[in-house]
Amino acid sequence: MTAEEKKRIDVEKLKKTGAVVLPSLFTIANMAFGFFSILAATERNFVLAGWFIIASIVMDMLDGRIARLVHGESSFGVEIDSLSDWMSFGIAPGYLMYNFVLKDYGYWGAPVAFLYVLCGALRLARYNVKSHFGGDSPNPNFQGLPIPGAAGILGSIVLAYSMLETESGFRSISMVMKQMPHVYAAIPFIMIGLSLLMVSTVPYAAFKKGGAVRPGSLKGMLLILVILFLIIRYPQDGLFIFFSVYALSGVLIGLVRALLPSRGPR
Repeated sequence: MTAEEKKRIDVEKLKKTGAVVLPSLFTIANMAFGFFSILAATERNFVLAGWFIIASIVMDMLDGRIARLVHGESSFGVEIDSLSDWMSFGIAPGYLMYNFVLKDYGYWGAPVAFLYVLCGALRLARYNVKSHFGGDSPNPNFQGLPIPGAAGILGSIVLAYSMLETESGFRSISMVMKQMPHVYAAIPFIMIGLSLLMVSTVPYAAFKKGGAVRPGSLKGMLLILVILFLIIRYPQDGLFIFFSVYALSGVLIGLVRALLPSRGPR
């Protein structure tokens, strides 16, 4: 092997290493925000804890896209991503909601919080098994509610409800604010529902190639613009509406498919 060929191989190895490290930095940021959310919830700074969960979701969205962009997908990336997701979207929201409201329910609060954490772990384990042994699936949908979606609902509930108690300086949607006391009272049932949806087979849009709504399509662009408008103009309420609609969309799609099964050839 000539010196020039050796140099070229070393450069290729360096590029590959960089391609794996770059998305992992966003994954580590995801984990860090989840950890900071736990610390903030311990200090009873629930609003900050909720924002840290939202920040983790943003990091989780970026790491996968960057990995595909630089061709940095790896088995290591899948594993560290799942560990980060469990901390940021399983443990951190469960701990936040326990401190925020569930501990007031006495003996029932801790089991509800643990059920959420457990179902989040099962959801991630099932996804990992499919990633390692299932190959490329032609199904453009997720099976069950993705754990970031469940965490987004819980984090946004805290952010939206906090606007009733403090002057946040953000705009609010009066219709949403009127419903927040009822949402607060229903948090145990919401968490149980989210837990069951995560381990269910209910289909959820993955917003990727082959799906009904793709980011690059006209429908996808319009949807993104509407979401951005809501979140920019009404940050807390916009996030709550987005994550709630996404969670309900899978249930509605599942019901429609169950009630109106596709007709086979006659």
